Amino acid sequence: MQDALIAVLMGLPMTLLVTALAFVIGAIGGVPIMLGLRSKWAPLRATIRFVVDLIRGIPPIVWLFLIYFGVQIGSIRLDSLTAAVIGLGIISSAYLAEIYRGGFTTLPRGQGEAAAALGLGTRTTFGRILAPQALRTALPSITTLLLSLLKDSSIASTIGVADMVFAANMFARQNPATAGILPFFIAAAVYLIVSIPIAIAARRLDTRLRKAQ
Repeated sequence: MQDALIAVLMGLPMTLLVTALAFVIGAIGGVPIMLGLRSKWAPLRATIRFVVDLIRGIPPIVWLFLIYFGVQIGSIRLDSLTAAVIGLGIISSAYLAEIYRGGFTTLPRGQGEAAAALGLGTRTTFGRILAPQALRTALPSITTLLLSLLKDSSIASTIGVADMVFAANMFARQNPATAGILPFFIAAAVYLIVSIPIAIAARRLDTRLRKAQ
């Protein structure tokens, strides 16, 4: 069991790296997509809506295969880690854009008008008044997305990323007589150990933000 645990833990840094990078890409990329979804120009709004629905409608593993096997720059093909991060980052962008948009739709419309009446600029109104309130509302959904992304990062093993699932699979293949499904149970336990603190921290942050209102 100790050998299986060590083998699985060797893949933990890669799991966390893929999750973190994909989430950062999604968190940043989701902002312009959200703005496009809220655009007053109907053609732009419809185009962004189509793209978001397309991204969300295709399974993540298909995106990873398309990017890893289908994207090539000259004679150079993306390595498995880059393809996984880009693929999961694109998917995260689409989902976070919807989460951001949902957060803004809960805000009273009069706040923007009141800020304009006070002479505040569009950027100030958005960055200091509307965005913080929308973030408070969207935080539970953002946390859920992060936890889902942590679990979905396991599919990166299908294109050769040496994460925990990849490590568990390799250990099971190298020790077929003794390992069995033990490495996968260990991987599941590690996923839980990592996920639970994130959920607890998010609930505490949500509580603090609500008290600060």
